[in-house]
Amino acid sequence: MALRHPRQSPLRGTPVRVLPLAIAAVTVVTLAPAASAAARPHFTPGAPGVGDAYFPLEGNGGYDAQHYSLDLAYDPDSDQLDGTVTLRARATQDLSSFDLDLSGMEVAKVEVNGRRAQFSRDGQELKITPRKGLRKNSTFKVAITYGGVPKTIVGSPIVFGSPYGFLHTPDGAFVGGEPNGASTWFPVNDHPSDKATYDYTITVPKGLQAVANGLPGGHRDRTASFSRRAGAVPATTFKWYENSPMASYLTTMDIGKWEIKDGRTPGGLRNYTAVDPELIASQPGAVDFFFNTTSQATDLWNDTFGRYPFSTTGAIADDARYEGQPLGFSLETQGKPVYSAVRNTSTIAHELAHQWFGDSVSPQRWQDVWLNESFATWAQWFWNEKQGGAKVYDQARTTYNSRPFPDPAGRPFWSVKTADPQRDTMFNQRVYSGGGMALQFLREKIGDEKFFLLLRTWVKQHHHGNATTEQFVALSNKVSGQDLTPFWNAWIYSTQKPALP
Repeated sequence: MALRHPRQSPLRGTPVRVLPLAIAAVTVVTLAPAASAAARPHFTPGAPGVGDAYFPLEGNGGYDAQHYSLDLAYDPDSDQLDGTVTLRARATQDLSSFDLDLSGMEVAKVEVNGRRAQFSRDGQELKITPRKGLRKNSTFKVAITYGGVPKTIVGSPIVFGSPYGFLHTPDGAFVGGEPNGASTWFPVNDHPSDKATYDYTITVPKGLQAVANGLPGGHRDRTASFSRRAGAVPATTFKWYENSPMASYLTTMDIGKWEIKDGRTPGGLRNYTAVDPELIASQPGAVDFFFNTTSQATDLWNDTFGRYPFSTTGAIADDARYEGQPLGFSLETQGKPVYSAVRNTSTIAHELAHQWFGDSVSPQRWQDVWLNESFATWAQWFWNEKQGGAKVYDQARTTYNSRPFPDPAGRPFWSVKTADPQRDTMFNQRVYSGGGMALQFLREKIGDEKFFLLLRTWVKQHHHGNATTEQFVALSNKVSGQDLTPFWNAWIYSTQKPALP
């Protein structure tokens, strides 16, 4: 999660054959129908969720999403978003129907493989029934034409009450969707276990710019019709391409006026940084601050954790507010984290560490979110030490000794299980700093050489994939040559305060 700040044709039957047996008689032999019946597909609906314990309806069964093309038009004057999303997917069963996640918005038309398909809505479920069943392992395309005003998620305890998802700003939009905000603005298999590549075609009124994940594909001025305006008006269309697999909650589309710096880190990685001029007006030098800090942190993590996993690093910093109040979060959107204000260097380092832990290696289940947040928190402490601040050794012990009080929601720090924190406490500080200190104590237990080898091996083995806590525990045992079960039981599975190692 974001670093918070105070405040997913039937085969014909086998024909009868007539076989002549001798001259005097003919015997009719009918082959058993079992073979043809077994080959005939039995089409069934895909599940309306992947079975995640925290978000049972997020994601969907029966197919593997491979690529999304988002062709969208957004008008900040009306907050209206219209467009067509085309998904290429592979059926993982013989499908009679399948679901996508879409909260709100109005669906006008659905096509599967170029033919109109039936659809229905039930809460966040968009159920699609193609004219013909989809065979297992076949690749198919579904195009959804839709529109509406995306609704911001507010009042959710899972993010400490901070609004998230699609945020409407005075000049555009700011999008930070963890954990379940992607489906508020486009139809998607909204669970991190089903990654896909993306491309964006985003049309906005002339004078505005659109920034998204991945690499820019250029822009062109044109005239366009926005649904709540009369006639065609001057507009600009921007293209973006994210060619690495991406979890849906890491998608972003940020619209407004941007001051852009596009260059390279000292280590040679592309850095695309976009900052809202409103932030620059109040904090001159904000562009260079984000660009330079991003470069420094990305190169450090590249040297520490292994090769940077994406085509670009960068930042998208907006003066983002909800009902006039500043937002309290930043988020590790893939390739370019989003920041709702100018944040400190340790926050930037945290979000960039997520590019390895959370973005390239994403949780298989939301209960494994500590694999994102604890690792980024430990990295943030390591960053602070590298900048001349307190050593990680001391930061871990300060955290251990300074958590006697409940969090703002009244939950005692040690009462939350790091490796299975439950839905409404999945972003509790026990998941962040509790897991961060567990990693530091692991480091001290197995030594620096094995600890850093463990981290590098982890991100290499699960590059652009998904992983679980059990896999990390098993790998830690293998790399360390120790049985670390008692250690992990005490530090990530227990709800009691362990003794210092």
